[in-house]
Amino acid sequence: MAASTVNISFQDDLLSQIDRVAQAESRSRSELIREAARAYIEKKRRWESIFAYGESVAERSGLSEEDILAETRNVRRRRG
Repeated sequence: MAASTVNISFQDDLLSQIDRVAQAESRSRSELIREAARAYIEKKRRWESIFAYGESVAERSGLSEEDILAETRNVRRRRG
């Protein structure tokens, strides 16, 4: 797989945290940032999948967004 080099700016305190974690895990800064990017992309993909599923269930059930919000509020009230 081809690789590209990119320049990215971080605030000094964030870069220090990245370096501390990378050092503690005996990894390079680049390895840590690559893994963080992959984890973010996977998390975003999962949430998109969850929302798509919810939308399809709501559509099949004939529920509006307001119906779902109202039911969510009711459940929270009963628990609270």
